[in-house]
Amino acid sequence: MNDIIELYRNVVIQIATPYSTGTGFYLKQPNLIVTNEHVVRDNDRVVVDGDAFAKQLVRVIYVDPRHDLAFLEPPQQADIPAVQLGTQKSVREGDQVLAIGHPLGLKYTATKGIVSNTRHEQGDVLYIQHDAALSPGNSGGPLVDDVGDVVGVNTFIMRDGNSIGFSLPARYLAEAVEEFIAQGRRIGARCLSCSNLVFEDTIEQGYCPHCGAKIKMPSQTELYEPIGVAKTIEDIITRIGYDVALARVGPNKWEIQQGSAKIYISYYEKTGLITGDAYLCTLPKENIKPLYEYLLRQNYHMEGLTFSIREQDIILSLLIFDRYLNVETGANLFRYLFEKADEYDNILVETYGALWKYEPN
Repeated sequence: MNDIIELYRNVVIQIATPYSTGTGFYLKQPNLIVTNEHVVRDNDRVVVDGDAFAKQLVRVIYVDPRHDLAFLEPPQQADIPAVQLGTQKSVREGDQVLAIGHPLGLKYTATKGIVSNTRHEQGDVLYIQHDAALSPGNSGGPLVDDVGDVVGVNTFIMRDGNSIGFSLPARYLAEAVEEFIAQGRRIGARCLSCSNLVFEDTIEQGYCPHCGAKIKMPSQTELYEPIGVAKTIEDIITRIGYDVALARVGPNKWEIQQGSAKIYISYYEKTGLITGDAYLCTLPKENIKPLYEYLLRQNYHMEGLTFSIREQDIILSLLIFDRYLNVETGANLFRYLFEKADEYDNILVETYGALWKYEPN
């Protein structure tokens, strides 16, 4: 299965919105990104990031709440390998599968499991039940069989169910893709009431023209507007020259790459704490003592920033409480963090033998 895991490293895509993070995967023949509808709900554009292309905003072009499916426009300048939908084979109890995705915001994991039920009914949709571990963030990723074909879309888990997960069978996805393409690949949605596809040019004042049920196009979502401290943080990110829409990676979380350092900004409402953690390089395998001594000296002399080490990662951190935050002072503090992060990353690699974690952008 190692070859399959490596193949999907370029196929599986991380998806982020101001409300959540999730997973998607690319299908080459229809030239679409597939994910769950609940991952992209209430967004007309989402951030996608993958090994084969740079982080970018793409449009949500189709939503299907009945099957919990969504299609996104393909990423630009991407060379992504093709994978096949396993619609011509029967998934059976006892089959081995892989659930691939980005759980809990982590980068790319693959977990093995066994199919235990191929006909778990939810509403009038039949799901594949399996024990490949799924976590929040896995939603929308592929369920893959032992030859590398996509046999399902990971959709939901059983609460307190001890690794019981459910995936939409690939045949539902194939039917949705075929119907979407046959009707012109226009921005549209499936009516939850009558199951017909409705498009921007056929919707009747917000209602399905077939049955009269309320329906919302992906393009009709309200623009996200942060409030309170989150708005201040986004104003700061904009002030120091970054695209805040690309930086959003879930509620009160932002991610920015500066040179070879990646900075994660988080706001914890309960404590009022704002953190900026710049992940720099990783520890070398030899001659670590001089590097440790350098970090300790810098911690003694620096004001407002602190070095720490988590496993092999070297991290430069900034802590602020929300009651002390405003755009002017916050911009100065975060600008300083970004500048020092890039500077220290180079020093640690070139002088102390640390290893690059991220390639400079």
